[in-house]
Amino acid sequence: MKSARAHDQRLAGTTSDLAILIFRKLWIWLGACALLPGCASLGPTTIVADRFDYSAAIADSWKQQTLLNIVKLRYVDLPIFVDVASVVSGYSLQAGVSVSGTVSTANAVQGNLLASGLQGVYTDRPTITYTPSTGQKFVRGLMEPIDPKNIFLMLQSGYAADFVLGMTVESLNGVRNRATAAGMVREADPEFRRAIELLRDVQAAGAFTMRVEEDKIKGSTGVLFFRREDMPADIVEKMTEIRRLLKMSPGTQRFTLRYSPARGADDELSVNSRSMLQIMLAFSSYLEVPEAHMKDHSALPGLTQTAAQQGSVRIHSGKDKPAETYAAVRYRDYWFWIDQGDLATKRALSAIMLFFTLTDTGSKEPLPLITIPAQ
Repeated sequence: MKSARAHDQRLAGTTSDLAILIFRKLWIWLGACALLPGCASLGPTTIVADRFDYSAAIADSWKQQTLLNIVKLRYVDLPIFVDVASVVSGYSLQAGVSVSGTVSTANAVQGNLLASGLQGVYTDRPTITYTPSTGQKFVRGLMEPIDPKNIFLMLQSGYAADFVLGMTVESLNGVRNRATAAGMVREADPEFRRAIELLRDVQAAGAFTMRVEEDKIKGSTGVLFFRREDMPADIVEKMTEIRRLLKMSPGTQRFTLRYSPARGADDELSVNSRSMLQIMLAFSSYLEVPEAHMKDHSALPGLTQTAAQQGSVRIHSGKDKPAETYAAVRYRDYWFWIDQGDLATKRALSAIMLFFTLTDTGSKEPLPLITIPAQ
């Protein structure tokens, strides 16, 4: 009888110890689960990574798409734009803990058994929707000239006059800028180059301002004002020279911005603004076309070597993939890129992307919505 009671007590002690061990193991696994990222709430932990990662990826792809279309225009190829319509990324994290044990009698062969396990499943399933930019509205926005008041609003916001006008304007009061047409490159009139350089200095001195006036019949109109009061003598001289170069009335202080290839009335500044297609064609003339493609006449002729060296922007080309680039694309077995340290060309490409927002090339669809379910 005593032997039976002793055996029962040993068995009870063994069972109690095993139960305590199982309890401790369970708490260890639960604690490990609590330390897993997002085990308490997965959603907030994804915001920082997703918001910046997706925005950076979309921005980089936008740069590459813009550069690729500029390259294609030099090869007389059709530019195609594809927008990111929506990004839906679904996350799920499943964690499980299993603990099992077997208590045997003292005479059992297999003895006591304790088994435990931790299981986790992490799933990331992004769904990205792309929308090709097509249709009459997109083509019209690509072909129509930019509204002159939008160009001068960029000057008002701080963009350098010589840079913006050099990219977006074909002529001012009939004085012609550098242009590309019918596969030929025509250099700018010396008066135009000198005038926009002086405009940059006058702009820095705050000697001209611009505002938008609303009219029930004419709609919104941009008006340019030249200031003479409290201006240094050298700035006044530069404004006088600008008027002479651009054939502007010397006594007029208020000029209405009009879209026109030719000079208008004395109180008007005729702006022959470019379309987005013209801006991209002008930019593509600075592309270094590989020698093989020049020999087979697959690309339009561009600048002479001397003019290319003097140009402010430059798109390189080569067989090998470059390193440390601002944007790089592959086309017809060659790489085309903009150097990371080429600030002038980087600024020009960024401006082209900004000019797209000044033209009505979009549709009536809502802006892209990023939805990230977290489970």
